[in-house]
Amino acid sequence: MIDVIDALSVDFENIDIDPFWNVGSEREHRSHRIHAYPAKFPAFITQKAIQYAQVLGIKIDCIADVFCGCGTVAYEAKRSGIDFWGCDLNPVAVLIAKAKSGNYIESAIDIYYQSILVRFDEQLPFYQPPENINQRISYWFFPNEIRELSLLKECIMKCIPYNSKYRYYFLCAFSNILKSTSKWLTKSIKPQIDPNKKPMHVRDAFVNQCISMKAALITENDVVKTSKTVIECRNALNIQKQGFANLIISSPPYVTSYEYADLHQLSSLWLDYANDYRDLRKNSIGSSHNNYDEKSVESLNRSGKVIFDKLSGVDKSKARSVAKYYLDMQKITGVCKDVLIPGGMMLMVIGNTEYKGVHIDNVRHLCESMLNSGFAKVSVTKRKISGKILTPYRDESGRFSASSDKRKVYSEEFIVIGR
Repeated sequence: MIDVIDALSVDFENIDIDPFWNVGSEREHRSHRIHAYPAKFPAFITQKAIQYAQVLGIKIDCIADVFCGCGTVAYEAKRSGIDFWGCDLNPVAVLIAKAKSGNYIESAIDIYYQSILVRFDEQLPFYQPPENINQRISYWFFPNEIRELSLLKECIMKCIPYNSKYRYYFLCAFSNILKSTSKWLTKSIKPQIDPNKKPMHVRDAFVNQCISMKAALITENDVVKTSKTVIECRNALNIQKQGFANLIISSPPYVTSYEYADLHQLSSLWLDYANDYRDLRKNSIGSSHNNYDEKSVESLNRSGKVIFDKLSGVDKSKARSVAKYYLDMQKITGVCKDVLIPGGMMLMVIGNTEYKGVHIDNVRHLCESMLNSGFAKVSVTKRKISGKILTPYRDESGRFSASSDKRKVYSEEFIVIGR
């Protein structure tokens, strides 16, 4: 690990890999797999961060995650008996995080589960779906699956009280069967139809998902149930709370990441989070659809300006998108500084990437942003991303490629720690 005094003078790429951050000491809990989620945060990083902070003498009463995603850090904080506060702009992510972090009574799950299925079976023979089905839903689903999914959703809503943690639980189950019951190309990283796909039966998919979720969330014996977990659907730029967390553990979306709103559009449409899923792109960090003010480029820090200038020479649209991302990240580091109590610590996991031959140095920009936001000390180390296929290149469809003229995907990422 090296201390960063001046972000522009550090050779980040030649920092040694730190084995401490590479692997965990235990197998990831299956609760983290109750719902598919792209680029999921490694669960063991939270336990490593807690251990690292405690060695530094930090007493951890509350952990925060300003990009909490599907709640990996939230769940690991709960396992450690530590209070948690997190937010994410994506309502689907917040649903998953809330479902994952709930404390459930097995008998209550069984009662709701049976009541949902009984109601579904009784009404299915004569049920007619609403006439005003979203056109995008009709694009992704066959009429029979639309009918059965409409009924299943209605049964969940009718059988479980509003704002109940059990409603989050079963809506999470509903959300995770949508791709398997649709025309969505299985395991595709981009939204595309599989013309030959035979969707899974809705009832069978729901039953299998509920069995899997119950096994993950109920049969565990290692979760401490005395901590408080709060998860909000909120833009990290708009966090108003200050001075409440001892430790921030988070990972921002990559500057050239996929559009999460697009990947989660089935859930967003079915769960009425948006009439047009594209609306959820607005204000998201790293989205290419954000508004751009040309004059604001002047506010980029030195690292951001260097990357913006290089990108402007190859793709002005991408350069504007990256500039907006960096400007947001500069603000967010200030927000995080305010969230921490004096003596607290922030740990950010971030990776670099490449676009049309331009090295996009996210770690350098983040370090400079943290220093400018008033962090007294910023340190950086590097970890190997586990499970990476040997070739670092992907083709236009996102598949791995051996060709070096394709898009490069880095197999390492950085741990940036600020005090």
